[in-house]
Amino acid sequence: MEKNKSYYDQRNIDTLQKIRSLLLELPDWFGGFMRACETTHSALTRLNYCFDTRVFLTYLVQEHPDFYGYSMKYITTDMIGRLSLTDLEIYVEYLGYYVDSEENEHENAERGKARKIASLRSLFKYLYKKELISSNPAELLDMPKIHEKAIVHLSPEEVAAMIDVIESGEGLSKKQLQYHKQTMRRDAAICVLFLTTGIRISELVGLDIADVDFENLSFKVTRKGGNQSILYFDAETKEALQKYIDERKAQGSYSLRSPLFLSMQNKRMSVRSVENMVEKYARIAAPLKKITPHKLRSTYGTMLYQETGDIYLVADVLGHKDVNTTRKHYASMSDEHRKRAAKAIRLRKKSDE
Repeated sequence: MEKNKSYYDQRNIDTLQKIRSLLLELPDWFGGFMRACETTHSALTRLNYCFDTRVFLTYLVQEHPDFYGYSMKYITTDMIGRLSLTDLEIYVEYLGYYVDSEENEHENAERGKARKIASLRSLFKYLYKKELISSNPAELLDMPKIHEKAIVHLSPEEVAAMIDVIESGEGLSKKQLQYHKQTMRRDAAICVLFLTTGIRISELVGLDIADVDFENLSFKVTRKGGNQSILYFDAETKEALQKYIDERKAQGSYSLRSPLFLSMQNKRMSVRSVENMVEKYARIAAPLKKITPHKLRSTYGTMLYQETGDIYLVADVLGHKDVNTTRKHYASMSDEHRKRAAKAIRLRKKSDE
């Protein structure tokens, strides 16, 4: 990555390059769809449209008899226009499980199918609007019912246990302990930041040292969609960050233009490396739960809602554009309420009562 480009600028460039590479595989008319989406959709959304359309067109040439023998690149809009609603419903069923040309197995549950149907609808809507097809059967496709999953989060006791594990290294393997002393301050700062601000992992890995204002206990993040926000942290978070920064200064790896969180190779930490780090400690502190950075974000949101009862505050701090998204996830009955309910009914009293 060039030094004069921000993390987000470089990520956007990488995404655009992936889009251009995929366009070489797809029909020429699909490029028109991409150009139509450019001002209204993010580069990442457009990239997902490319991936989803490639799956759809690959299905047609492999599974649909009218497309046998055709190269995906040369599928015409006339051919697409002859597809019926039944054809598209069969495709949606196919998405549940399929094997690609490289013998890789793929499964899509309700959320995966919903995204691909949304991509298909957008594509057909564009083709119909441009009068490249005479009807729009994709508009009639039913979306799968999305079943909400219970929020997985750490209890206060598990939060404390996880921080203890990070600081002590207790429970780590011998191999993990070899690197623990070198990464402990960094890992503690990352997890504390997740748990006290609800920051997204993409926002965290994009932070530079210059984004943190210790004087005002705040930091600047680039949200989904590219908007920037100022988030605030408490004294405990300041202490964890300051210890890590002091360590960086002592090692000579401190610069205002430097990424806030560095790998052991002195490069910006990747999303995957942060995910692996969180999983490593969480597996010890909460072995029955699959904890990811997003679950640490959920832990923060749950604690903030239980403490304040203010769903609008939680939505604002978490960066949700729609408060209904927040309400759906955080305004449900808490585990503590369920525990109280379990103790509320007693069928028989003890004899000494």
